[in-house]
Amino acid sequence: MAEDKEIRIVPLSEVKSILKKVEKERGEMLYEQKIALEHAHKFAKLSVKKTKDMVKDLTMLEFIQEPHAYKIADILPTNEDDIKTIFAKERITLGGNEIKSILEIVNKYLAE
Repeated sequence: MAEDKEIRIVPLSEVKSILKKVEKERGEMLYEQKIALEHAHKFAKLSVKKTKDMVKDLTMLEFIQEPHAYKIADILPTNEDDIKTIFAKERITLGGNEIKSILEIVNKYLAE
């Protein structure tokens, strides 16, 4: 029987934190865990708290849903094209002001 488990989106910075904890507790990690930790070290630029704060700010924008907010927080787009790429497969088209709002939030957290 499968257990009912809560599924939630986890930002890359939290993955990094979880895997560091696993590494410390076990001493040895599975190959996949090592690769995931290496990836997280390379690409997670913000702390867990900053990432969660950014996601909160992004989801306050009415046109951003939670999965997109996490994707933006993980990728940290720095220009309009990066944001358009994130939303390329979506049914929504962002206008200039919406893209500007996203970039302002991202830049706010990158500057801290």
